Amino acid sequence: MSSIKKRLRKEKIAKLLMQFSGILITGSLFFIIGTILYKGLPHLTLDMITQTPKGGFYIGKDGGILNAILGSLYLAGLSTLLAVLIGIPICIYLNMYVKKGSTLAKTAKLIFDVLFGIPSIVYGAIAFSIMIWLGVRASLLGGVITITLLTIPIVVRTLDELLQTIPAELNQITKSLGATRWESAKVMLSYIKPGLFTAILLAFGRAIGDVAGVLLTTGFSDNIPVYLDEPTATLPLAIFFQLSSPIPEVQGRAYASALILTFIILSIVICTQYLASKQRKNRG
Repeated sequence: MSSIKKRLRKEKIAKLLMQFSGILITGSLFFIIGTILYKGLPHLTLDMITQTPKGGFYIGKDGGILNAILGSLYLAGLSTLLAVLIGIPICIYLNMYVKKGSTLAKTAKLIFDVLFGIPSIVYGAIAFSIMIWLGVRASLLGGVITITLLTIPIVVRTLDELLQTIPAELNQITKSLGATRWESAKVMLSYIKPGLFTAILLAFGRAIGDVAGVLLTTGFSDNIPVYLDEPTATLPLAIFFQLSSPIPEVQGRAYASALILTFIILSIVICTQYLASKQRKNRG
């Protein structure tokens, strides 16, 4: 009887700890969003979204951060596209063409696990060295190279975990129908399409929110980039530079910029969840 009481006591303690953790995480999230709204919303204007910085913008004068908004979208969009185009074939090869449990498969997955955990500043330093070797200056292209290197492990490891959830019977059925490995791979990708959207979201979210990697490689400009070899402003760098200012007005604009960045990521999450739910309904 005493052992049952001990087990029930442990279960209650574990339940309380889980509830406390949930409340703590949720509270932290609301605190962060609340702080951004409280400090940023009064400084968020239409001009800030629709205009580029004017002379003296970073000392409190007129202008906006349209250059940083578009620069972030260009950078995150291009790098995510490249990461997906490179990461999907890698993942297909490791799961469809390489024997499961082989040394190559284990080594490759270990390498991508290590790459997944490397800080973005390291990728920035590596990309910066590559840019110097190629003679490429700090620009949108440099940022795309950096963030692509950063997001490829995210795409590969996320898709690899998703492919592990596919029932073995599905692969056996496609093979029994005479499908080639590539045809089987297309069936697998169709099966995990909602998860593929999640992988793209993770890569895009990491790309648009990174500051350490792009600090060395993209430069900064008050203009909207037209070509890949032009310096590019991003929202994280704009927030960083504005928060570094001692002027309260500029600091308020930094929180407004953070609010815009949060809204972009939230919009992507909602769109991705909608597409994933629609795909699940179609598959059902």
